[in-house]
Amino acid sequence: MAVVPHPSADLGRGPLEGAPAPRSERPSWQVRYLTAQAGADTAGAVLAVVIAQLVRFGNLGQAFNTTGLRVPYLALAVVAGALWTGILGISGAYDRRAVGAGAEEYRRLLEAGVRFLAFMALLSFVLATSVARSVVILTVPLAVALSCLGHHQGRRWLSRARLRGACSSRVVVVGPPSSATALARHLRQAPEAGLRVVAVRADSSEEFVDLGGEVVPVLRSREEILEAVRLGAADTVAVSDPSRLGPGGLRHLGWQLEGMGADLVVVPSATDVAGPRLRVTPVAGLPLVHVEEARFSGLARLVKGGAERVLAGLALVVMAPLFGAVALAVRASGPGPVLFRQVRVGRHGQPFTMLKFRTMQAGAESAQAGLAHLNEADGLLFKIRRDPRVTRVGRVLRRSSLDELPQLWHVVTGQMSIVGPRPPLPTEVERYGPDVRRRLLVKPGLTGLWQVSGRTDLPWEDAVRLDLHYVDNWSLMLDLVIVLKTLSAVVRGRGAY
Repeated sequence: MAVVPHPSADLGRGPLEGAPAPRSERPSWQVRYLTAQAGADTAGAVLAVVIAQLVRFGNLGQAFNTTGLRVPYLALAVVAGALWTGILGISGAYDRRAVGAGAEEYRRLLEAGVRFLAFMALLSFVLATSVARSVVILTVPLAVALSCLGHHQGRRWLSRARLRGACSSRVVVVGPPSSATALARHLRQAPEAGLRVVAVRADSSEEFVDLGGEVVPVLRSREEILEAVRLGAADTVAVSDPSRLGPGGLRHLGWQLEGMGADLVVVPSATDVAGPRLRVTPVAGLPLVHVEEARFSGLARLVKGGAERVLAGLALVVMAPLFGAVALAVRASGPGPVLFRQVRVGRHGQPFTMLKFRTMQAGAESAQAGLAHLNEADGLLFKIRRDPRVTRVGRVLRRSSLDELPQLWHVVTGQMSIVGPRPPLPTEVERYGPDVRRRLLVKPGLTGLWQVSGRTDLPWEDAVRLDLHYVDNWSLMLDLVIVLKTLSAVVRGRGAY
């Protein structure tokens, strides 16, 4: 493919030439989806008040005083339901760009929860009500939790629909052939994101581009892009390299799309940097993107470390009976110790002896060399889907990830984190390049982006990319999302063998 020339001759009509096409309405699936979400949020807030009343009073017949009137708490439930849904709307929870957006969607729900609590307290003060404070204090977190659960179930439904090719935006990717094709292929590999590529705009002698199992047409001009949007064949234009559009090129493209109801999205050059590290500052009319340094210390890290140690300690106490049952099962599976010990490399290259419940026959490590021809993993990993060394009990433990429970002790002692990169072997670290060694800047974790994105099914290159992304773009919210996704991956047993 050739390089795209300067597009000054291909700008098409100016922003004021011709009447703009009428703005299209939201897709019908989006209206139905957001209506269902709003209904579920309203019902969740009503249920939250009912549960809070039952916890506080033990019945649903209680009432409170306000401006000389006696009002039943069930009326408060109706008001709270409408108020909660309205605050969610104000907080952007029903913004179409937040639909299926993962961490951003949950962040907006939490922000709405803070506003909900403040508004409930203010309303109670202004109206001089005698609403029990315990009811308000219980209602808000319950409403947030129920909404998070509802939005999670909605996202699961949406992901399944998008895997079938439904409920997705139709995207035209614009840019130089190399970057446009790379972006198109990347989007095709993540159908759950809801961006389905229908065409690529690039100067090329080819009429079609193979995206790895799907062939899409190549558009020759910007007018063809605009025509596709006008006819409804596309509703999103994604620019892979805005600098190649030339001075004012992106602005002109935005003008030409005005009134068509299409989204214009731009992929920044800092593709490996997550949103929390990016800050846009206008300087002399130019939007400058500031990239903050990766955080390896500070208050957030202290909170993470302290919270993880407390949670791991509590988990060890609560799951003590489960530990005993698993230990008995491992002991009965055959000769050998209950716990498997193996040297792994931790933060800053410090080695430590990692504990796991034994899932293989005794002497399994010495037999690995003879099974090298069965290795199904690439890169530095060694994985066999049906490893003959794994015991029957071990298969169950691996499928459910119960074999990793002893690693909670390493979290308590500070050698590991609940969330972090995979703990590598010393032989792997010896073969690390300078970039991959960045994985050692943080503690290894029981789970991480590699696990929730496919676990052992991932190629080595993708596993490294995800670990490095986590190291550079870590946040408490990202940790929470990874933990929630881990629970889902463990329940389904995806990628574990």
